[in-house]
Parts: sequence; C-alpha cells; structure tokens
Amino acid sequence: MGDSAQCIGRSARSFGIHGLSVAVLARALAAVALALVAGAAAAVSKDAAPHGEPKAGEAIYARCLACHALAYDRTGPRHCGLIGRRAGSVKDFPYSAAMRRSKIVWGEKTLDRFLANPLEAVPGTSMGYAGIKDSKERADLIAYLRQADASTQCRK
Repeated sequence: MGDSAQCIGRSARSFGIHGLSVAVLARALAAVALALVAGAAAAVSKDAAPHGEPKAGEAIYARCLACHALAYDRTGPRHCGLIGRRAGSVKDFPYSAAMRRSKIVWGEKTLDRFLANPLEAVPGTSMGYAGIKDSKERADLIAYLRQADASTQCRK
C-alpha cells in the first residue's frame, strides 16, 4: 500500500470498500469515537464527585454522630438509604421548610455540595453545621455513606 502519504488520495475501493472515500470513512470513525467518549464522560460525570475511601470516611462520620445515626433519627435524620433519597423525605422527621422544598436528591454530587457548606447549599436549613471544607474528606465521607447502605445496620 505504501506509506501514509500515498494512501491519503486513494479511494476506499483500493481498501476493499466500495463507494466511500477514505476521508468520509475517517470522518465517520472520528464522529463515532467522539460520541463514545462523550457518552462515557456524561455517564461518569452525571453524579460524580471525587472518589473516596470508605474506611477514612467512617472516621469522619464520627463527627456526624453528634446529631445523626445510620439506622435511626436523632436531632438529624437517619442516613441509611440516604443515597438516592429526596431531601426532606424521611417520614415523620421534622425537617426545615427549606429542606423540604429543596428538591435535592442525594447523590455524590449533591452531597458534596451540601457537605461543603450546608447553609449556602440550602439557605434556611436547620442543619447549623459549618461544613467540611476539605474535598477529600467529603469524598471519603460520601464513600462511607454509600457503603453503609449495605451494612447490617441499614438492612434491618
């Protein structure tokens, strides 16, 4: 076939493909590759936050225990089933009006934003906590909460 410079002007027929030029095939292949990459990126970034370490997150969760528990309500609502749950939706828990109206569904991205600064993320929330400024700590905590859903405490 020769070097690549010689191939540029050849028709697709010389490569066994009838009716299409190499340029058309190259553009089509590039479009397919771009679509695959864009689709994969959208799937990954839909609700993604930095990946954390559940074990490190468990230690960070100790701070939350002043007001929260995994399996039962305290001053704050339970955390079992948190991922995928709509904010303000635990039955019989006395949420602030702001939290009930927020329309947030808890996922990695929404939790990351909320945990960084709860009072800014949901103005009027009754969660009077300054937040977790360190993004790695937030990622670790979120990883722990995701893993905790499979724990024996949460499966009761």
